[in-house]
Amino acid sequence: MEIRKGKKWQIFLLYVFSTLLILYFPLTISASSYTIEMERIITIVPIDDIESWILDDLTKRLEATFSCRTKIHKTIPLAQKAYNPGRNQYYSSHIFQDLHRHLTPSKHEKVLAIVNVDLYVPQLNFVFGEAELGGHFAIISLSRLHQSFYGLSENKTLFLERALKEAVHELSHTYGLSHCPDSKCVMHFSNSLLDTDKKSSSFCRHCQKLLDEIIGVIPY
Repeated sequence: MEIRKGKKWQIFLLYVFSTLLILYFPLTISASSYTIEMERIITIVPIDDIESWILDDLTKRLEATFSCRTKIHKTIPLAQKAYNPGRNQYYSSHIFQDLHRHLTPSKHEKVLAIVNVDLYVPQLNFVFGEAELGGHFAIISLSRLHQSFYGLSENKTLFLERALKEAVHELSHTYGLSHCPDSKCVMHFSNSLLDTDKKSSSFCRHCQKLLDEIIGVIPY
């Protein structure tokens, strides 16, 4: 009689354990998939030769600014069709088209391409960068951020600070932020390098609040 009771108890425990397994694992897989899908990622894409110390600095500082994970994509070639020999510059929109062919970002992934050539759009003499407002892709040019572009001695610290400002500015456009009238805010439009040097790499209170509201709905 004791043996029969033991067997019944074992069968009951086995039934309970099996039921829990069936219920638990689908929920676990679903939750894991949801986390991966909703994770914020910034993918940095070097175009042609971008030195590793620049990429390393940007990845760390962008992670802190946007509370996200960053990754570095393999180097892709510069689209030669973007080159305008009459201006000796590269049309940034053509580079965007090439990026779309190389990458298909996930829903919450942003892509920052980095080039070391001078960029332009038809309406302006040059641009430090360009971005899709509320989209996935942004690009910055390092060319005019170097002191040597102006015939001056290089300043690594100053260069990295400029690169960070332009990267944060363009990526923030992909999150939906527009230009800010505050000359100290990173979202202020840089008409010249003096404007970039004048502003900080941080957001004004208004822009920070907007960014928090936008990315706050996406769990990390």
